[in-house]
Amino acid sequence: MKFARFLASSLRRKARRSRSFGPALRGPQRPSEQGFTLIELLVVIVIIGLLGTIVAINVFGALGTSNVAKAKADISVIESALEQYRLDNLTYPSTSDGLNALTAPPPGLAQPERYRVGGYVKKLPNDPWGKPYQYAAPGRHGAFDVYSLGADGQTGGEGENADIYSSDL
Repeated sequence: MKFARFLASSLRRKARRSRSFGPALRGPQRPSEQGFTLIELLVVIVIIGLLGTIVAINVFGALGTSNVAKAKADISVIESALEQYRLDNLTYPSTSDGLNALTAPPPGLAQPERYRVGGYVKKLPNDPWGKPYQYAAPGRHGAFDVYSLGADGQTGGEGENADIYSSDL
């Protein structure tokens, strides 16, 4: 008798729980409600793959544009340092002294006492493709040119491979 009362109360509690907690505690479901089919999963995976491809194409396309923009910004900073060098030393560095004259006084400097303590830049940056910027004095259209040979590292080219000259900025 005690067992029957215990069993009845246990069943009543279980019935109350299944109503209050919903389908999670009700027991096995019909096969049509168990989950996704393989076709549904494959369709979702293909859609996610297509979206990922579209995003990747847009991101990698913008990478080349950002490298060119960074090179132009670096060249502008180097141009400013060269102007400061000229104001202090009354001339631009020679092509043989190059851009290293911005970090340490060149050996043939006429008045070394005029050279700024600490130099004009702390460290010369490399272009976005890992190569050093080039310097020529006189330049194509002015007193000097600071330039990068682009992604391919060779003169000429188009797009990301195009040369970037300070005189063209």
